[in-house]
Amino acid sequence: MKKKFDVVVIGGGIIGCSIAYYLAEEKIDVAVLEGQQVGQKATKAAAGMLGAHSEWSHSKSFYTFARDSQQSYFQLHEELKELTGIDLELKKGGIFKLAYTDVEKYQLDSLITQTSAKWYERKEVANQIPDIHRDIIGAAYIEDDVNVVPYVACQAFSKGAQVHGATILEFTHVLGIQKKEKYFTIQTTNGHFEARTVVIASGVWSNSFFKQLGLNHQLFPVKGECLSVTTEKVILKHTLFHEQNYIVPRNNGKLVIGATMIENNWNEKPSLGGIEFLIQKAKRMLPAISDLKIEAFWAGLRPSTFDHNPFIGIHPEDDNILFATGHFRNGILLAPATGRLIKDLIIQKNVKTDWVEAFKINR
Repeated sequence: MKKKFDVVVIGGGIIGCSIAYYLAEEKIDVAVLEGQQVGQKATKAAAGMLGAHSEWSHSKSFYTFARDSQQSYFQLHEELKELTGIDLELKKGGIFKLAYTDVEKYQLDSLITQTSAKWYERKEVANQIPDIHRDIIGAAYIEDDVNVVPYVACQAFSKGAQVHGATILEFTHVLGIQKKEKYFTIQTTNGHFEARTVVIASGVWSNSFFKQLGLNHQLFPVKGECLSVTTEKVILKHTLFHEQNYIVPRNNGKLVIGATMIENNWNEKPSLGGIEFLIQKAKRMLPAISDLKIEAFWAGLRPSTFDHNPFIGIHPEDDNILFATGHFRNGILLAPATGRLIKDLIIQKNVKTDWVEAFKINR
């Protein structure tokens, strides 16, 4: 087994696999070390909405980064399918952000005036979605906010990285990192590895690496619960969104309903109360959902930072340590842009200053 690499990425979720894909594309010798199986933690738990417009009010830097990443998926959909044979299952149709009151409509006004979103009156929404709840007064429609299947997208990045020469090592839990002269020694349950550069992309489990690498930073878990239902007929072509809850249609006819947001909860199992809450929220958007069959339910831990901006950048005291973690609810959306930003930082390519500032480790 090969033990020495130019770059080792710790964490095999969609962020880590995206980084490996873009590095390997540049002919950089990169390995991903994943403690379990690729894409099985927060990535698999996500719904996969590419909702850049949902973050328009976050900050200008965040929004432009999110839009850049979102637009990448339209190219990656074809690129990765041709390279790996894996279809990201990109689901078009856009998203309707629902309003039930004049106050909620007013809150959507800025989104509509500052982005490509359009306002639809209730009758117009009902023409698109006959089963929509009768209490809505309208919705903001965003055509570009589509979705992918997160686990499938992660697998495509992983396989694409391997086609370009990357090494993906599953069931390789990292125990410690030490620097010796120009190389890092990474101690794992699968032996020791060496690398000139280390990238931490372990989601909420990155906290131990911050400490090992001399930083006091901390990520906080925000538990998200979801469920999926099945239908024999297509009853929804567009994603529905209201107050952080959503119904996301898949190409196979399934609907994903999510998600709760429970701060500082490390329990990865869904609760009865959480699932009940989601069902009630879904019925408030699409009453016909009551007749559908529950297929599965699950939970995952979103990694949150103090300001909800991810940490994407270089260690303040060591140019060969980089972080790509803390993506909160936007890991799937931001994966392509994060992978490219880390790649550009490693090869010392010019990157947008406002992105570097927005996501730097010592902000």
